[in-house]
Amino acid sequence: MLGLMQDWPLLCHKIIEHAAKYHGTREVVTRSVEGPIHRTNYAQIHARALKVSQSLERDGIKLGDRVATIAWNTWRHLEVWYGIMGIGAICHTVNPRLFPEQIAWIVNHAQDRIVITDLTFVPVLEKIASQLPSVERYVVLTDKAHMPQTTLKNAVVYEDWIAASDGKFEWKTFDENTAAAMCYTSGTTGDPKGVLYSHRSNVLHALMANSKDALGTSAADTMLPVVPLFHANSWGIAFSAPSMGTKLVMPGPKLDGASVYELLSTEKVTHTAGVPTVWLMLLQYMAANNVKLPDLQMVICGGSAMPRSMIKAFLDMGSQVRHAWGMTEMSPLGTLATLKPPFTERTGEERLDILQTQGYPPFGVEMKITDDAGKELPWDGKTFGRLKVSGPAIAKAYFHVDSNILDEEGYFDTGDVSTMDEHGYMRITDRSKDVIKSGGEWISSIDLENLAVGHPAVAEAAVIGVHHPKWDERPLLIVQLKQGESATREDILKFMDGKIAKWWMPDDVAFVDGIPHTATGKILKTALRDQFKDYTFPTAAA
Repeated sequence: MLGLMQDWPLLCHKIIEHAAKYHGTREVVTRSVEGPIHRTNYAQIHARALKVSQSLERDGIKLGDRVATIAWNTWRHLEVWYGIMGIGAICHTVNPRLFPEQIAWIVNHAQDRIVITDLTFVPVLEKIASQLPSVERYVVLTDKAHMPQTTLKNAVVYEDWIAASDGKFEWKTFDENTAAAMCYTSGTTGDPKGVLYSHRSNVLHALMANSKDALGTSAADTMLPVVPLFHANSWGIAFSAPSMGTKLVMPGPKLDGASVYELLSTEKVTHTAGVPTVWLMLLQYMAANNVKLPDLQMVICGGSAMPRSMIKAFLDMGSQVRHAWGMTEMSPLGTLATLKPPFTERTGEERLDILQTQGYPPFGVEMKITDDAGKELPWDGKTFGRLKVSGPAIAKAYFHVDSNILDEEGYFDTGDVSTMDEHGYMRITDRSKDVIKSGGEWISSIDLENLAVGHPAVAEAAVIGVHHPKWDERPLLIVQLKQGESATREDILKFMDGKIAKWWMPDDVAFVDGIPHTATGKILKTALRDQFKDYTFPTAAA
């Protein structure tokens, strides 16, 4: 027997319809690419998104066609998102921080028919346009006054393009499992892989994100997503915030400490989300200028591990901190480090111990850790294993890749190595390809990095395994010092001594001017391993 409920498909454009109807006057504020602050609201976003849909249909875009966006977090980008999805086309967010050759590869693999781009990226696209045979038109997200001369095929000004549509348009209704959006992994190993989200998975993910123990914003809150829309759906914020009527503040292209602080302060932002490098710049700016953010209630940090010292800095200024973990393949939320009983009353270092974990999953994400043979391992907070996940917003396959990515129980191997404790708190100890195997035992490079960054002179740290004649591999600590600071190898190792097991201590410290990062802001271990491929430890003694 089936239930007698209405057949109401979970479609992404129903989110912006709801926002326009019930939260229409709630603002969407943007630092525009052209410079000035721009203000609009959900009602206007909805109306203009309908014009985007109408314009796309006029250009021949149909159900299932891919439309690429290469753009910053702005109100126009948000309009385009819902306009593309509203007609059953697929919004393909492309990361502009990739190399031009990678962008070309991804656009060709997706077979994008239209590319919608910000002014910033017109020169990049002009260089590779001849390599993009599937692209029929480029739409530049600006007005006529700021439109540059360009060689891009059939290029059109966004404001003129949508002005040719009257907005008298109705969005489609189709199966909720229809593809809605696409995002490619960063491709640190092999070619990038396309993750294809459905309308259903995006809506369910938004509901997961809206829980109080996740992103947890309300209609009375203001969210500034520093994390870009091209990073796994801006962690779902482009769906979750409108669904709640949360005011959105979009930072555009300026993500430096001063610019982010200005928006956080002037717009009285309560919630913000981004990667550790952004928060480091913000904290440095605030310290240098002796300024505060009294309205900021919650800082969500993901993308890479949040150093303990950074968590403490935000707590000391009166903000809550929520360490998050996830993946492009997970839409992307996997876990969030929220304090639950019996930890809610913990203080000091014990509180930091919990907040520094990656946290526990919301309803909709299932987890297990296994050994290399697939055998499940105990949740004792100590045993390392391969982290595997399952849920309705987690990929079961990659776009146009004919291979099985799930185990026999339907779980996806994240490529991370982690522990789970008896309370369900997960702690990432490494990527499986980065874990250091010394004398048959595993050493967590992430734990060593987080510890080293706690030294007051250290700006950033990375740990890689280097060949050792006796122990197979030993950890090499690579350190970038803060500007104007100094420290020796002995200073760093003395700071770390006693805080970790003796056999985990790095065998040496290498100082560098800069640590390389991927296009998504993560430390690029492959480049470091290549840089130090000929390195040998001063002594073979462990």
